[in-house]
Amino acid sequence: MVQVISMPPKRTANKWTLAPSLIGLSLLTGSLIGSGCLPAPAVPDGPRGGAGGSVGVGGVAGGGAAAGRGGGAGSMAGGGVQGDGGSPTGGGGTATGGGAGGGAGTPGSAGANGGSAGRGGTGAGVGGAGGGSSGAGGRGGRGGTAGPGGNTGAGGAAGGAMGSGGQAGRLDPGNEGDGDFNVGPNYTTQPDLMDHGAPKGRSFQFSMTLANSAIFDGKDATLDRSKPVNATRSIAVYVPAQYKDGTAAAVLVIQDGPGEIDLVKYALDNLTIAQDPARRLPAFIAVAVQNGGNDSKGSERGLEYDTMSDRYARFIQQEVLPAVVSNSMVKAAYPNLKFTDDPQGRAALGCSSGAAAAVTMAWFRPDLFSRVISYSGTLVDQQDDDAPEEAMYPLGAWEYHSSKSLIMNSPNKDVRIFLNVAENDLNSGDPESTHHNWVTANQRTAAALKAKGYHYRYVFARGVGHCDMRVRSATLADALIWVWRGYQP
Repeated sequence: MVQVISMPPKRTANKWTLAPSLIGLSLLTGSLIGSGCLPAPAVPDGPRGGAGGSVGVGGVAGGGAAAGRGGGAGSMAGGGVQGDGGSPTGGGGTATGGGAGGGAGTPGSAGANGGSAGRGGTGAGVGGAGGGSSGAGGRGGRGGTAGPGGNTGAGGAAGGAMGSGGQAGRLDPGNEGDGDFNVGPNYTTQPDLMDHGAPKGRSFQFSMTLANSAIFDGKDATLDRSKPVNATRSIAVYVPAQYKDGTAAAVLVIQDGPGEIDLVKYALDNLTIAQDPARRLPAFIAVAVQNGGNDSKGSERGLEYDTMSDRYARFIQQEVLPAVVSNSMVKAAYPNLKFTDDPQGRAALGCSSGAAAAVTMAWFRPDLFSRVISYSGTLVDQQDDDAPEEAMYPLGAWEYHSSKSLIMNSPNKDVRIFLNVAENDLNSGDPESTHHNWVTANQRTAAALKAKGYHYRYVFARGVGHCDMRVRSATLADALIWVWRGYQP
């Protein structure tokens, strides 16, 4: 039975001002008390994608795709353009010329939570060589099933192929698991986070030199020189046994590496082969990234994690993931390893400021990362006072839910967010004026996500404090299952 909460209780004890570094995390025990969900508001259908109208072109799939453009010798009789508010404004055109089939439809623009796919054009060319290839789905927008392929042209060899799904053209997975939950005060490690003898993947570890980075070289002008900066950062990688070399892998980026990578390893071992489809995980690759050193304002870690910009997301995209693919040890084992470009196949996990980094990655770059797991997230005013971003976001991550209320006042982004905060989390009794109360920050963030109709899951942990490992051991398997819902490689 789920106990729904409206405002977590507050305490006046344990008033800390800085988040502690995450060092030496170990498995402890704990038990999930509540289950169930609050249904989120229904998500309306978005624009329906039109289809390219060349010979036998498959329907464009994916939410809100613009009209596909057919190639080849067949002429187009008018592909539909992007619909408004879910109403179609044009079906696929009918090909009337002979010759080869049409080419692939081009990706369209993002739709508002997806729509149904357009139908394929009907081939009518005499002597055509074959049907057109499948239309590509538009990036963005949930929902949208593939349109059927075009019929065989007279004398043609084959009909059009089935339209393929867009990069984010997924069927919305629904509201199962969404909502507000309580756990604790007793905790037990979830069985899926233990070793049960399932086939093991392969682990790798290497280092990156900060001085060689074009984005975080350890020399930023905002750094407090009394706070040490790491010369190198460790990168830990786990490739699950179910990953097939050469396929475009989904990825989970873990902040403050190695962090939870051991728990994630067990989850991958056990849940990529789960018999229950509802509890099966995709064979994503886990990449745990060490921070640049120290903590809070003026530190390299604070610069990377607490800055309100896309800088850290670009660092992961442009430097860390390419370093994994090109690493000699990884390459020897998986010569054709590659990561998916689909933001729906990219997730981020962290605790404290590492959790704030995960939220910020998805908020500022939903085109790169769309799934978030945040434990005791530092969604408070922790951004460096000298940061250029202070001009636009003077209260740092506090602006997500208060002050500017970015979540409430911005168009919805195609992201899923898991949030956790603890009853005795940092500064849990502090007043509004400090902009530094972790419980208030996370409770308000969850309320804003709910009000805007996001897929969100908010877990309030009773009887524990900041980044308590017992909470992660008791909830991470379910958090991973929920955050990956709806993903189709």
